[in-house]
Amino acid sequence: MATEHITVAIDRPVDAVYSYASDPAHLPEWAAGLASSPLRPAGTSWVADSPMGEITIDFVSPNPYGVLDHIVTLPSGETVYNPMRVIADGDRSEVVFTVRQRAGMTDSEFATDIAAVRADLETLRARLERPDSPPPV
Repeated sequence: MATEHITVAIDRPVDAVYSYASDPAHLPEWAAGLASSPLRPAGTSWVADSPMGEITIDFVSPNPYGVLDHIVTLPSGETVYNPMRVIADGDRSEVVFTVRQRAGMTDSEFATDIAAVRADLETLRARLERPDSPPPV
């Protein structure tokens, strides 16, 4: 199975990027490939309507290391671990998301998944670099 690391540079401080991206309320604003409506709390998890159907998302606890890992439970019951990091680059940030080709996933489906993640990260970048974006933390 293949692995691809998708990265995007964001011209905002790491704390501002982490604060925004780690807030589940903001996910539908930038991650259309994952959530197409506001997330709903479900115990320690979150439920979202996605292009794949209803999914459950479990986020890593807030941390000072920029880790945004999350586990997505698909409508089929399959769980997908998604490593994600916000890394300081001077007074800018780099966001890294690891996409893994799951068992049974065709190369074409994997390429589609990569394209969706890349589009989501570009939306995150554009959202945070807009003049009216949230202020730095």
